[in-house]
Amino acid sequence: QYSPDNVAGADGDNDPTEITFPGCSCLTSSCVVHACSCLCRGENYNSLCLWPTDKEEEYARPVFECNAMCQCGESCQNRVVQRGLQFRLEVFKTEKKGWGLRTLEFIAKGRFVCEYAGEVLGFNEARRRMQAQTSKDSNYIIAVREHLHSGQVMETFVDPTYIGNVGRFLNHSCEPNLFMLPVRVDSMVPKLALFAAADISAGEELSYDYSGRFHNLSITNREQKSLEDDNSLRKPCYCGSRTCASFLPWDSSLFSTP
Repeated sequence: QYSPDNVAGADGDNDPTEITFPGCSCLTSSCVVHACSCLCRGENYNSLCLWPTDKEEEYARPVFECNAMCQCGESCQNRVVQRGLQFRLEVFKTEKKGWGLRTLEFIAKGRFVCEYAGEVLGFNEARRRMQAQTSKDSNYIIAVREHLHSGQVMETFVDPTYIGNVGRFLNHSCEPNLFMLPVRVDSMVPKLALFAAADISAGEELSYDYSGRFHNLSITNREQKSLEDDNSLRKPCYCGSRTCASFLPWDSSLFSTP
């Protein structure tokens, strides 16, 4: 079933449609930084492109868009991901990777491309679905962990297996042209937004790193050792990039016993 937005999972632990954030009181067509409560962490976008991150930063800062309770207009520059798909994309059959997704038009670096939408699950339901899979099943469940300055970790699990959008057709690449960033609009349940990591030409396949490394940073030695330990359980990678790791990223936490 196609859905452009996240929906509540069968466990009902998270409702992505619930509006819990207060809105800004900006009586302008477009909000400005320092004057808007939604932009208290700084500017998010510049001409529809994600505001570039300092090269020294290894982590993404939170992105909060204006929401349904805000007084600003629909044309506000802080409303990007919520507007949904703006580019013409095509699902196509790849040689080795099953279905894939490509763009039919040029996409500039920093532009929002699409959301990875599906059922938003709690940890227990996500683990139950993962453990029920066989080695022949395709896995679409993604686990996103955000590390807060307080030391807490926020987890979001999205499964587009039964209900989702075109994001489910995105393949992994060890040298991807997209990167994923959680973007919040109406509540703390994020939209898993995919942005262009570089200029993308028409006809090019779209891909992201399933491990979710911010801005596609290179893998650390500790991560490499952990991955090597689980190689027997992992599926081969056919991305064909120069730095291909030979296996798809693997998260063993959903297979551990309670």
